[in-house]
Amino acid sequence: MRAPDSNTVAGQAAGLIRLHPHRPVRVIAVASGKGGVGKSTVSLNLALALIRQGQRVMLMDADLGLANIDVLLGLQPTYNLAHLMEGRVGLADILLEGPMGLKVVPAASGRQRMAELDRAQLVGLVQAFSEFSDDLDTLVVDTAAGISGSVVTLAQAAQEVVVVACNEPASITDAYALIKVLSRDYGIGRIQVVANAVRSAADGRQVFDHLCRVADRFLDVTLHFLGTVPHDEAVRRAVRQQRAVVEAYPGAPSSLAFDKIGEQVSSWQPPGGPRGNVEFFVERLLGRSPAAPALVGA
Repeated sequence: MRAPDSNTVAGQAAGLIRLHPHRPVRVIAVASGKGGVGKSTVSLNLALALIRQGQRVMLMDADLGLANIDVLLGLQPTYNLAHLMEGRVGLADILLEGPMGLKVVPAASGRQRMAELDRAQLVGLVQAFSEFSDDLDTLVVDTAAGISGSVVTLAQAAQEVVVVACNEPASITDAYALIKVLSRDYGIGRIQVVANAVRSAADGRQVFDHLCRVADRFLDVTLHFLGTVPHDEAVRRAVRQQRAVVEAYPGAPSSLAFDKIGEQVSSWQPPGGPRGNVEFFVERLLGRSPAAPALVGA
């Protein structure tokens, strides 16, 4: 059976969408213990897989000083999160249109000041999303690698955290370190795990089992296995073309894996009320209309 092209998929997705103004937005923070494990690729393709499930999706590049989502998609932003933080533009002014109707929030690259935002500034950034009034189902936040302040603050502000790891000792060790910090120091009690670029489903399960064994012994956290994405040459081809593999090669093994993960995410219960932390779109969790734009100081 031939895979549908991206225009067909986008049309089908649009037909599935039902409008519910100001409904809660599910926020998913994607993180990794170390760089080089394909975290941004997972974030991008998860976002597009959710669109294929009929959702309206925004992807935020939250690697604030070393942005790359715009590069992965061949986009050329005029403004980015640095301009938003400086108060020069609003959130709507920096949004880019990505493939299949994806909304992209670009970050700055090579801006050390953005990589060193303090917690108050990060809280202001989270609150700035209250100004977005369009209907939206899911925000995927592609955080920086590691355990920086931006990573933990943005993870706290999301309802779900996805940790990406490969079947390599350094990746598994660093993924555990991240999970340890998020659970022990920041009270995040549930974390999803994606095994990326692995040779087989068994290898992916092995990554998860390694993390579970140690976490069950030393941490008060529940890990869920969200799925495995196989090593796939189609991903490399798509990156060279500055496209997402889900859009460029919808029938590739990696694309089918992302679709399976997207199906799982779409089956999750909708977000409930606020939990008392700083959260994205908190007004919608409270059942209110979006608030006036937050004043974000740099």
